[in-house]
Amino acid sequence: MIFVTVGTHEQQFNRLIKCVDDLKKDKKIVEDVFIQSGYSTYKPHYCEWSNIITYTEMKEKMEQARIVISHGGPASFIMPVQLGKIPVVVPRQFEFHEHINNHQLEFTKAVAKRMGIIIPVIDINKLGTIIVNYDVIVSSMTNSTINNNKRFCEEFNKIVKQLI
Repeated sequence: MIFVTVGTHEQQFNRLIKCVDDLKKDKKIVEDVFIQSGYSTYKPHYCEWSNIITYTEMKEKMEQARIVISHGGPASFIMPVQLGKIPVVVPRQFEFHEHINNHQLEFTKAVAKRMGIIIPVIDINKLGTIIVNYDVIVSSMTNSTINNNKRFCEEFNKIVKQLI
């Protein structure tokens, strides 16, 4: 299963939801997909979805998922890291009216570069290729997320302080 979360930010993230829905429609994604769509106005036709889910449901979906796809908000991609997964992170971008600025874009790039524990997707057109090749990409990553929470939190705090 693939789990997609866009968080609870009040701006839409139609670009990500439509992309995943189209990949499912075109059978580039063959497994089940569940999307937490937040305030997006695009309603998926080929994926199961809900606007908002509880924290417990979110954690269960992340535990069950083979792939977790998240927006660039740290609260959403920290959980799969804590569960020992490498999340695919698609940051919301200002130019698409998905956020008030590009802090998610900058933060995603910083975490990917410094820590190597996420798979950043800056160009949404590459998402399908990343999903298809996810297992190969993860197996080639050098940093392990298993038993690495302390280091992650320390590095995460440094990045946040630097950006603030």
